Amino acid sequence: MLKRFSVNLAIVSLVADVLFTLLALRFAAALRNTLPYGPNLRNVVLVPDHIYLAAALIWAAVFVTLSVYDPRRTLRAVDEVQQVIAALVISALCLAGVVFVTFQSMSRYLFFYFFVVDTALLLGWRVLYRFVRRVGNGRLVTPHNVLIVGAGEIGQRTAETIAENAWMGFHLAGFVDDDPAKRRTLVAGLPVLGSTAEVEAIVREQKVDEVIVALPLSAYEKVARLSLKLQRYPVNLRVALDYFSIALFRATVEELGGMPLINLRAPALNDFQRLVKRVFDLSAGALMLIATLPVMAIIAVLIRLDSRGPSIFRQQRAGENGKPFRMYKFRTMVEDADARLSEVLHRQDDGRVLFKHPDDPRVTRLGRFLRRTSLDELPQLFNVLKGEMSLVGPRPELPWLVECYEPWQRKRFAVPQGITGWWQVNGRSSKHMHLSTEDDLYYIQNYSLLLDLLILWKTIGAVLKRKGAF
Repeated sequence: MLKRFSVNLAIVSLVADVLFTLLALRFAAALRNTLPYGPNLRNVVLVPDHIYLAAALIWAAVFVTLSVYDPRRTLRAVDEVQQVIAALVISALCLAGVVFVTFQSMSRYLFFYFFVVDTALLLGWRVLYRFVRRVGNGRLVTPHNVLIVGAGEIGQRTAETIAENAWMGFHLAGFVDDDPAKRRTLVAGLPVLGSTAEVEAIVREQKVDEVIVALPLSAYEKVARLSLKLQRYPVNLRVALDYFSIALFRATVEELGGMPLINLRAPALNDFQRLVKRVFDLSAGALMLIATLPVMAIIAVLIRLDSRGPSIFRQQRAGENGKPFRMYKFRTMVEDADARLSEVLHRQDDGRVLFKHPDDPRVTRLGRFLRRTSLDELPQLFNVLKGEMSLVGPRPELPWLVECYEPWQRKRFAVPQGITGWWQVNGRSSKHMHLSTEDDLYYIQNYSLLLDLLILWKTIGAVLKRKGAF
């Protein structure tokens, strides 16, 4: 986004990572010689010098190759943690290969200690660095004055993003906007300093380093004029495109024969994130399925005793990218519930559809309990193992309801649909469909494995409270 990359910072970070890695290797050898674990040692364990050299070269090469020092990939703390851990795992595997090829014997305990200590050191200094920068709130670095052209929704969103990262040294000078009603007022707590015709004077007076154009698509003819006006000043001119109106979530810049192209339909999850998410779903999902099989068997018998019909209800839902699949649930309604849908279907004055009600007459006695406790969702663990769903993600939607979606709401299908999600832990069925979609979009835009773990943890509290479940 903004100018955050510093060659000096990247070099210092690389040197720090290599030095901490060598220190971790030395400390791991000391631990192996000291801790009373593993086979008894006849001789003191020493790490050959060429292993130190190999570790330094491998760590430097892998960390640079995986762009650990690229600020575009590590702006958020969770992204940086993921990048560092991925680089650590690959580096460790490469070092193990070097040890094997050179016929060196290295204690498995030593290697384990080394990996744990190195992970703690490399993540620890980054956490400390971020903490110091945040405590200083940008005062520890040279201020970088930013002027935003456009005080509308896009401009305000841009200002919020920059304000959240003020610890990196960004300082918002204010907005410029051609709307007379906004001029010389406060928008989002910032002054509107004038119109676009006054940009030159404002840049000089405010000593602006960065100008960000945040205008609607219809106003982009002004960009060329602003670019010409600011040619004589040492400022960067950047454009915040209104991706929320024309794109999915993340845009990527690609190059074709030297011509930059913007991909407006880039996947919401990159390949690494998708791999991590799938591995987590398979491992955690399998454990949860084994643990809940006895409970599911009892529920299946009780459903058959409570009302007529099968225990498992199979229903077509829209999954990732809108692909249909059969979702499993314990049956909580009478057998002819679909035929009686018109009894509860309601369309609001604004056109939005409501079909979930706390007093739905189609729900059985046992079904009401299963819904309140969310036990009816347990069979979806089979969907997770089949790859049709994820443990965490937007809820799979009914195909007929998807047809009622507004275009922006279809963005929720950009990731695997889940058993639980950000919406479920923030209100569940008590929220209208358009509000739940906003929660789903928040989840997609801020996805990380840590967020998945947080949602799973909060799901336990949401289920116990039984708020909004019906």
